[in-house]
Amino acid sequence: MSRKKRIIYFDIETRRGAEEVGGWGNKHLMQMAVGVIYDSLERNYFTFLEEDVDQLIERLRQADLVIGFNLINFDYPVLQPYTNLDLKKIKTFDMLQDIQNRLGFRLSLNHLARNTLKIEKIADGLQSLQWFKEGKIEKVIEYCIKDVEITRELFRFGVKNNHLLFESKYEGLVRLAVNWDPVALVGLQV
Repeated sequence: MSRKKRIIYFDIETRRGAEEVGGWGNKHLMQMAVGVIYDSLERNYFTFLEEDVDQLIERLRQADLVIGFNLINFDYPVLQPYTNLDLKKIKTFDMLQDIQNRLGFRLSLNHLARNTLKIEKIADGLQSLQWFKEGKIEKVIEYCIKDVEITRELFRFGVKNNHLLFESKYEGLVRLAVNWDPVALVGLQV
């Protein structure tokens, strides 16, 4: 009997924005404000503040698969200074990277959620930074949890329906074919 696989959906919010650290090339200086995961085995969300970062990294390391939106080019570079573990070696599926490879351009999580799931994010990264600066960490946590929830629902929609929806300036609503079958991706069941 094979064991159930641990799928972790992950997102991070930062303490600093790109303009505060000298540009997007310095993501490693942005520092983690909040990290949130959804664990498929425990069927629960877990929140990590900067002082809990070692626990977060251990959770990611133990996952059979980490799923997120822009993990490779944002979340992992922000998190990397906190560990000697090469985060790029963690088995990861980055939805944005896959979408960009398919289309040749990027789409935002909010754009895809609005068109595919008929839901919207509750804020954006700039608002999250402002909340952090104002000491409203509970709002940052709520925002990050919602982003993980949206990421999870968008992935599950793609697995079930083999497509997402986005709006094109020229073509209206467009169906984007995706092949996110977990078995085909990594030999896992979600």
